[in-house]
Amino acid sequence: MTQRQVVVIGAGPAGMAAAEAALRAGARVMLIDAAEHPGGQYHRMPPDAYAPVRPRRLQRDGRAFDRRRSRVLGHPRCTWCPETMVWALERRDPDGTGGAPPPRVHLLHGPADGSGRRRSTVDPDALVLAVGAHDRVLPFPGWELPGVFTAGAAQALAKGERVVVGDRVVVAGTGPFLLPVAAALMEAGTQVRAVLEANVPGTVVRGWSRRGGELAVHTAKIRELCRYGGELVRHRVPYRFGRAVVAARGAGRVEEVVTARLRADWSVVPGSERSTAVDALCVSHGFSPQLELPLAAGCALRGRTTASPAGEFVAVDADQRTSVAGVYAAGEITGIAGAPAARAEGAVAGWIAGGGDPGDAALRRVRRHRDQGRAFAARLARAHPIGPAWPGWLAPRTVICRCEETDYAQLRRAVTQPAGAAARVAKLATRAGLGPCQARICGPTVAELAARLRDGPAEHPTEGLPPATPHRRPIAQPIRLGELAAPPARHDPPTTPPAPTKESE
Repeated sequence: MTQRQVVVIGAGPAGMAAAEAALRAGARVMLIDAAEHPGGQYHRMPPDAYAPVRPRRLQRDGRAFDRRRSRVLGHPRCTWCPETMVWALERRDPDGTGGAPPPRVHLLHGPADGSGRRRSTVDPDALVLAVGAHDRVLPFPGWELPGVFTAGAAQALAKGERVVVGDRVVVAGTGPFLLPVAAALMEAGTQVRAVLEANVPGTVVRGWSRRGGELAVHTAKIRELCRYGGELVRHRVPYRFGRAVVAARGAGRVEEVVTARLRADWSVVPGSERSTAVDALCVSHGFSPQLELPLAAGCALRGRTTASPAGEFVAVDADQRTSVAGVYAAGEITGIAGAPAARAEGAVAGWIAGGGDPGDAALRRVRRHRDQGRAFAARLARAHPIGPAWPGWLAPRTVICRCEETDYAQLRRAVTQPAGAAARVAKLATRAGLGPCQARICGPTVAELAARLRDGPAEHPTEGLPPATPHRRPIAQPIRLGELAAPPARHDPPTTPPAPTKESE
């Protein structure tokens, strides 16, 4: 019998678990990631040139991840494709009848900014999408200044490059992700001046304490959060609830931040503003899933719910199947629930995609862990929501679209004037969403603000402006015209042998 060819896009916790499960099911696996090493953001490691002496000190669950990495990358049926981008998915079922195999995967091999990159294509029997998410940041005056980073970018620099973003840093936003970011910065030598959680204590406590007995299965997460909290105490870093950065100031780069006390709806308490001198600011208001590839594949999305207030996610069934035959999804594109839940989803997706028995006893246990992770995601969303009054932070000159430097006043004029009702008129007038990021960052914010300005629901954005899900594009990643013109290889790329892993003392 011919072995199934399973392509897994993304080598983070979900993708690695999917690859391992598909291999156990007997499939051939191609594992693709844009990074030099597998692991994603959660297991991010410095490049080979840095050669860390004690690598496990830099990552969580290091031993378990090393074992999985060796099992997957060293398997004879696994093809590991590092520094490889998926720039397009070509549907082989353009009519959506469901009778065709999964989409053709178009690959671009080589560093993102390198020369001599080559194209290839692969036609899988099953496709697992595990492409993750990126930080969502709400705009505020000065957020475009140099020295203002997303929390994820600051953590990536600290963990992956051993580069600190500044000597005096404030970490602000909402969610428990702020804690590991602060810990990574402190471990790299940064003085963290404060960690600010925008939600008030009542909101956080109610969200976490509802059905408190369910937390008993998440003892590992609780221990991890306590460990990060202990790091803050040891370094005497204050953690403040109900406070946010509402402005950043500086001549040429951030030099100080203005923080303010917030009410439960995130409106500013008058007179509570305080200035703090910094040379960097790290901000995160949750995460947005990377939906370019799922949408290119034709996957259906599920909309905003209490458990997913940040926007839409890929809809999957109990076996992680999407609405497209042969396409599976796992990890943060199906819901923000953390690495353990992503691994469980990946294991289910990989096993089923690889042709494994759906009734396998071990799979029932993995599904139970997956379902516990989904319940944790709902709890997380209730405890750390985005307050509806955050637009009160904005001033007329606050930049909304950083690529095109569109400010709030321009957006307000465009969506409130009668001419802005015509298709594409408002978008062309403001140019919001037409820059290099193609609305990945500003799209949800522009859609929400436009709906508020017109007293409409945020789920139905203004015509012509970036939608709340601004990821519908035929080309998912930048590709040079010369690379596009070169003929692709019509076969699977050769297997890259895994680099030997060093056992740390």
